[in-house]
Amino acid sequence: MSDFYQSFRNEIAAGGAVDDGEESSTPQGRLIGLLMLVGLVVLAVKSPWTFVFVVGLLLSVFLHEVGHFVTARRTGMKATQFFMGFGPRVFSFRRGETEYGLRALPVGAFVRIIGMNNLDEVDPEDEPRAYRSKSYPRRLLVITAGSLMHMVIALVLFFGVYVFHGGPYRNGQAVVLNTLNPSPAFSAGITPGDEIISIDGVEVGSYDSIVKQISRHTPGDKMEVSFLENGTQKTVTVILAENPSVTGRGFLGVFADDWGYKRLDPVTAIGRSIGDIGSNAREGFTGMFTVLNPLNSWQQVTDENAPVDKRPTTVVGISQVGGQMGRDYGFSGIVRLLAYVNVFVGMFNMLPLLPFDGGHAAIATYERIRSRNGRVYRADIGKMVPVATAVVGLLLILFVTGLYLDIARPIG
Repeated sequence: MSDFYQSFRNEIAAGGAVDDGEESSTPQGRLIGLLMLVGLVVLAVKSPWTFVFVVGLLLSVFLHEVGHFVTARRTGMKATQFFMGFGPRVFSFRRGETEYGLRALPVGAFVRIIGMNNLDEVDPEDEPRAYRSKSYPRRLLVITAGSLMHMVIALVLFFGVYVFHGGPYRNGQAVVLNTLNPSPAFSAGITPGDEIISIDGVEVGSYDSIVKQISRHTPGDKMEVSFLENGTQKTVTVILAENPSVTGRGFLGVFADDWGYKRLDPVTAIGRSIGDIGSNAREGFTGMFTVLNPLNSWQQVTDENAPVDKRPTTVVGISQVGGQMGRDYGFSGIVRLLAYVNVFVGMFNMLPLLPFDGGHAAIATYERIRSRNGRVYRADIGKMVPVATAVVGLLLILFVTGLYLDIARPIG
């Protein structure tokens, strides 16, 4: 147990694996890697849009570490490892002083930079190239480069969508996107692609107006729905079901898309992209603390009617959403979702706690404040490991809760 704790403490402090093994791979790593490859092939065949989204996530993780790696090299630091994944090695190779490779567990990635703290053992000749030996601005640049990269990714994705696909606007048309099966709408023959034009003689041109009309009815009520199917107007009478979320409210069973898209010029697109990053950052900041609350996790597990927008999720759940976005909106839907995810991950990663990058940034800032009159102060990282252990424990709870919910009650 003491060896495990020592290894755990060193990895928390160093921001990644501390082993510089000579093996290019391990048997268990190769086995898990093969299983992961088979899983990706199966995913690509069964759900191509989900596969595209997962590839986008992996690319975002890779670029996060590229941010750390490039800035570390440019500021004179020594990076000994660049790995995608954690755990046993699947394969690795060495170029110069850096080992590159893939590890078996696809739960992140890391760049190993020597001398991240006072516990990290560094050869005397390498000390000038250690992270801890560099100036505060250089350390802060390197440690925040990953989150900054996420914001750059989000900016590029938003910009690309607006320029090549278009920005959303209300088009005054309520086009059916999904029809639940079973539901009154499905039984009445309303299918995706139909445009709902009126309910009980009242014109509707948005999803909100459809909801407003339905909410006036109770389960069992009859309702007239007029819609266009391939340009032909049809009118059907439906008997509303019980709303699964709101007791006593009628339920039709459709989701309508009332948005259109028009391409933006580059200047407008860049402004809209920056605005989207800001608004999503604000929403992510408030939502982050809701998700981190263990009481929220308990409510999500025990209450099937708990709000979905507050539930923790894992790569399984967000990939399910990504697949649905691809099916509903095509490639542009996946790109927009990836942009939102990058903004959130960039913010989340800057929490001022170990093992997040924000924890290392907070330590560097504290050391800079405490360093005076030519004396360099070094924080005792060992005192922070218990807090970091608690943070890892909380993240584990969130992961287990999110995985259970993603499997038992898929978001889609």
